[in-house]
Amino acid sequence: MNIGEIARRAGVSRSTVSYALSGKRPVSDDTRRKIQQVVDELGYRPSASARALANGRTSTLGLVFPPAGNHYTGMQLDFIGSVVEAAAAYDYDVLLSPSGADSDRSFQRLLAERRVDGAILMEIRLEDDRVEHLATLDFPSVAIGRTARPEGDWWVALDHTTLVERCVHHLADLGHRRVAFVNRPEQLLRAGYESAHRGLDGFTKAAAERGLTVRTYCCGDDAASGQTCVERILHDEPATTALVTLNEAALGGLYRGLSEAGRHVPRDFSVTGVVAGRWAETVTPQLTAADVPASEMGRLAVDLLVERLDHPDAPPRHHLLTPPISLRASTGPAGARPIADTGADTTP
Repeated sequence: MNIGEIARRAGVSRSTVSYALSGKRPVSDDTRRKIQQVVDELGYRPSASARALANGRTSTLGLVFPPAGNHYTGMQLDFIGSVVEAAAAYDYDVLLSPSGADSDRSFQRLLAERRVDGAILMEIRLEDDRVEHLATLDFPSVAIGRTARPEGDWWVALDHTTLVERCVHHLADLGHRRVAFVNRPEQLLRAGYESAHRGLDGFTKAAAERGLTVRTYCCGDDAASGQTCVERILHDEPATTALVTLNEAALGGLYRGLSEAGRHVPRDFSVTGVVAGRWAETVTPQLTAADVPASEMGRLAVDLLVERLDHPDAPPRHHLLTPPISLRASTGPAGARPIADTGADTTP
């Protein structure tokens, strides 16, 4: 069924049907009712491409995210799900587009062919050419994360620096003096991922303020890497009694590594970090953490993008979130049980 058939049955021209459906030009009430009656009888729905031609909108938002590699982390999937759900509330569809070393053609097609009205970017880097490219094109976009110079951009981000600082101060207040930091994979740190860099900055700053002895580690996004990372931590500094992590995908492995080494959480080793709440609650004992509000961040990103689409001349806006640390069961006072310099379990 098409506009031509509707026009024939309603006894009007094709252009009149087009005007009545798009609202671009006035049509008499009688004519509009006649056309609407035919539309209802035929169950006609204009195609997405036809609507886009008529009003210049695709009713679709792009979500640009990094290629998965072996898998996506739980937090990444939470963000994707929250964006899709929030967009649906505005009657927008979401087109997923990977963007990385081997998939930038997908990103370029997204822009060149105007498949979407605007884009949301995930996994932001401090120097992010995607953000710069979209700004140059004046293409509406919102970032989940912030670049090194975010003043003129639209974005929603976590204050990773402050959140990791709070984790360190929490451990120091409990008496921990030797603390490790478990970051995201090394390739992401080298690529300039802002969360990894800002988290590291916060850890370094807070540790210096409290006079702690610390070591920092990059860790793969999987449980096996987490277990290996704990082995390295305890080998490098057996007297370590706590760690802070940004790597929720490695969390199960971190716990397993501590168990294998005979370190009980939290009696003689404390674990904390910045992790999505539902993942913090899947480990035993549940993780004391600054809970990442993925659903809220996805919703806020969609809100900002729709606002930008509806008000093209609006000044840039952003949201910097600092959720509180949720005290659960994975942290406790230091020194409850002595650990020998060799790293051996000294329980009688």
